[in-house]
Amino acid sequence: MDDQSVTDEVWRDQLSPEQYRVLREKGTEAPYSGEYVHENRSGIYVCAACGEPLFSSEAKYDSGSGWPSFTEPAASSVAEHRDDSHGMARTEVTCKKCGGHLGHVFNDGPTERDGKECTGLRYCINSASLKLKEDCSPNDQSFNHNTPGGPATPPAPNPNPR
Repeated sequence: MDDQSVTDEVWRDQLSPEQYRVLREKGTEAPYSGEYVHENRSGIYVCAACGEPLFSSEAKYDSGSGWPSFTEPAASSVAEHRDDSHGMARTEVTCKKCGGHLGHVFNDGPTERDGKECTGLRYCINSASLKLKEDCSPNDQSFNHNTPGGPATPPAPNPNPR
């Protein structure tokens, strides 16, 4: 399927109502309600819409915020945009491949974990925007996020967001 042919109707058919609300309408799930808040399995978190690798479980930590939190994304898989909604100045995080809303990034993350230096960032991500691919990393030869029967490849993000 051509990237530009994915319509709103296709997104609605391929995503659950909650995934659609979060990924396509920039919604936020209630704190502590998401599937991955307390997840400890190893693997890579991919975009629930397009399968793009987003975050490694090695970067995940419990921030106490109520949402899955990560110190850094996997490679350059996320884009950041200024978000002035809800009377706050924040930085929105989206999937670079499909433009799906993931959450926000804040500068109150850890600077050190387990004796290793960290970014000081907290990527606060909605569980509804993620799927965990267990026991793999984005560098694995066997990792293939374009699985047959998976979501269609969505359109590229708007290079000129509002």
